[in-house]
Amino acid sequence: MYPILFQFRSFHIYAYGFFIVLGFTAAVILAFLKIRQSNIRLSFENSVDLFFYTVCSSILGARILFVLIHFDVYREDPLKIFKIWEGGLVFYGGLVLAILVGFWYMKWHRLPIWKVADLISPLIALGLSFGRVGCFLAGCCYGKETNLPWGIVFKNPGSLARLNVSLHPTQLYEAAMGLILFFFLSWMERRKRFEGQIFWLFLFLYSIIRFFIEFLRGDPRGFLFNNLLSTSQGLGILLAIFSLFMLFYMKKK
Repeated sequence: MYPILFQFRSFHIYAYGFFIVLGFTAAVILAFLKIRQSNIRLSFENSVDLFFYTVCSSILGARILFVLIHFDVYREDPLKIFKIWEGGLVFYGGLVLAILVGFWYMKWHRLPIWKVADLISPLIALGLSFGRVGCFLAGCCYGKETNLPWGIVFKNPGSLARLNVSLHPTQLYEAAMGLILFFFLSWMERRKRFEGQIFWLFLFLYSIIRFFIEFLRGDPRGFLFNNLLSTSQGLGILLAIFSLFMLFYMKKK
């Protein structure tokens, strides 16, 4: 589609990086507003530190997992590892590392982990939705060939997708699902029965959604069990099972 949104001489603004930043910005602003309106005791300094560490760790984790999956490519040209604006982040890698770092920070500063996790979970889904729009414009995370009327044909030679064939717009599928998940989890926040429910519900539902969308993906992204499942599907199964267990465990607790 449009991998470069704006160009002035040698200065470029890439669609992928622009929408990633836009998603993070929207999520952080809404998070600050929600914290101010809630009864969570979280100082402004702690809020800034928490979001800074989680955002940085999410980008780092997402890039590390992508590089590991495509290690042969980056072994030949190591400098490409740092060209994040060209695409190349795996959501699960960023999600897992951000959760670990965020939980460590909150535990260290004795903050209410599950209240904060519930508060930001819908915003993660919103940020993901923005990010997938960036994927669509850049052409990464593209789908398999399709004859469906809403198939997308990428023609821009700078696109990361396969060119001149009709493909499933898997990026838009996930962007739409992320937006729906944002509204659903926001609705559930007012009806939750225990702390941590929204966080684990987010992980469970996203894992299920991503599992099925993966079947329509056509980009090389690493596979397990003799190409039976993608790397993301394998991680998604583990997260879904663990999230379901935690939902039942914390509800009884």
